Amino acid sequence: MVVKVEMLNLGWMTAARGIWRQGEVEPERPIRLPVPAYLIETDSERILVDTGLNPSGAADRDGHYGQGPVSFFALEQERSLAEQVDFGSLTKVVLTHLHFDHAGGLETIPDSVPVIVQRAEWEAGRERAAIERNFLLPRDYEGLGREPVLVDGDHDLLGDGSVLLLSTPGHTPGHQSVQIGEQLVLGIDVGLFDQSLDDLRFPSFADDFEAQRRSAERLRGLRDAGLTVRPGHDPDVLRAGPVAVG
Repeated sequence: MVVKVEMLNLGWMTAARGIWRQGEVEPERPIRLPVPAYLIETDSERILVDTGLNPSGAADRDGHYGQGPVSFFALEQERSLAEQVDFGSLTKVVLTHLHFDHAGGLETIPDSVPVIVQRAEWEAGRERAAIERNFLLPRDYEGLGREPVLVDGDHDLLGDGSVLLLSTPGHTPGHQSVQIGEQLVLGIDVGLFDQSLDDLRFPSFADDFEAQRRSAERLRGLRDAGLTVRPGHDPDVLRAGPVAVG
């Protein structure tokens, strides 16, 4: 049984609106978006969903990443993972996908904690064409000190139906969302904004826009069935902070 789900605000990203959302009236106007991670607690498990920005990358973007896709973003560290999470009690880390604002903090996670990722995502992160197409930054994940736990498609994480990994590709090849019981879905970047599941206005980049549309329709169906679906980076939704379940 899930006891609590808490949102951690790890930082901020600022970039032109047109990058985040197609069809903007003022595509060059900047917008500042939160970078969340989530901590799921049960009686026996403490599961971190995503790891936020790389601390060195947030402090010195160009020095850490060089000139590349991340140079379009202004990065700010809010409070690091180490300030908000007791690493000694973590039992699992779920990576929803490998973008820098989700996998950047991997290097801070102890090697003893297993990292779960979709096989399609991990394989894409090792293929040059997929890396370039999806704006992945291998520096964030190639130094992982152990082999990740790879899953294929929907996966019952704890074996009791309480935490389900949902295959929701499109934004990246192996993007996954996280369903907690029959109450909450962490939709992550299937839709960056709350209205994205309805208007299907996605970021200007994707591995497969049609697959992302199908994933959005899947999450919309769960929302319409009564579950709360949290978007990836909507400041109007996520500024509310922690979300309790249990």
